[in-house]
Amino acid sequence: MSIERRFVEDGIRSARVEQYLTKELKRAGYGGMDMARTPLGTQITIFAEKPGIVIGKGGKVVREITASLQNDYGIESPQIEVQQVENPSFNAQIMAERLANSLERGWYFRKAGSSILRRIMDSGALGCEVVISGKLTGARSRVQKFTQGYIKHAGEPSLTIVEHGFALAVKKLGTIGCQVKIVPPGALLPDHFEVLEPVKKAEPAPEMKTVAEEPQNIPEEDILGEEIDAEMEAAEDVPVVEEL
Repeated sequence: MSIERRFVEDGIRSARVEQYLTKELKRAGYGGMDMARTPLGTQITIFAEKPGIVIGKGGKVVREITASLQNDYGIESPQIEVQQVENPSFNAQIMAERLANSLERGWYFRKAGSSILRRIMDSGALGCEVVISGKLTGARSRVQKFTQGYIKHAGEPSLTIVEHGFALAVKKLGTIGCQVKIVPPGALLPDHFEVLEPVKKAEPAPEMKTVAEEPQNIPEEDILGEEIDAEMEAAEDVPVVEEL
């Protein structure tokens, strides 16, 4: 098997698994998955808002998903790990599912889109874009877009920084597509920069001026007295030699 064909098959298998998990774990607040090959098998990490529903009573649901992935989708010895989403407002897939549920319950599309956008931005996101497309108000399909903040649409940052989520809302008039893009807080944007203030140089310390000591006028009597005392002390130190 050529490398190109293997890459294509891996991509198709990953898309099918994503579609299967989205359908089976809709009630659990499915937020995406990561698939990685390991020496022991295939490690699959499932992100969900409610991990208890994914695991099931006594691990029943996890065992069913594991058997289905191995038998129906050809994944070698899958090992499933479930992680809880800390903040669902920053998970684009969960917010897209909530938007689709709101439309299915009969919410007006403008109210549903603006509500999702406001909730994401109030949580502290740097940017958000909500796109609703389909038969919204009549027989003709249309596209409605809600945007706020900073969003990248092209280049590497659009793949590495922006979170993407997509869900479908099935209504009587037809199917409505709900797409959500989120730039989470703390993302390192390539065109963001800060201007630093110039560092002030330390001023040299002022030079200390020394004042020359003025000669003191000492009386001559005190000077003579000091000289006499010095001579007497020197005479005392001289050893005395007795004559025989």
